[in-house]
Amino acid sequence: MSTETAPLTAPDALVAIMLAVSASDETIRTAELVTIERMVNHLPVFADYDVERIPAVSSAVLELFEEYDGLDALFGLVREALPEKLYETAYVLACDVAAADGRLGEQELRLLEEIRYELNIDRLAGAAIERAARARHMVA
Repeated sequence: MSTETAPLTAPDALVAIMLAVSASDETIRTAELVTIERMVNHLPVFADYDVERIPAVSSAVLELFEEYDGLDALFGLVREALPEKLYETAYVLACDVAAADGRLGEQELRLLEEIRYELNIDRLAGAAIERAARARHMVA
């Protein structure tokens, strides 16, 4: 799926955000992929999603990351595809992917900050979402 020929659907945009967070540190970890798969398979927002689209969305995200203004382009595509009521959902999913491997690198933290800004996530709501993600992925 080329982003020029096939616009993203709302679930595609959510998948793109999750994949972007996973790829932000240039290492896509198994724990992150498992988290993405689990969410796509179980959350109501993905109920009618065609998982066969994931490789194409992944390719589009990775291609955008190679471009100079790729992140801006990604956010433009996401905002175009995603209704505002799903902005917090996107941030929840992004935080869960970032927390999945138990490490939050500088690149992931910067991307989460950018997602908060681009999707206009309220500061307090963002802090609560981040804390909940951290708690969900805590190990004994």
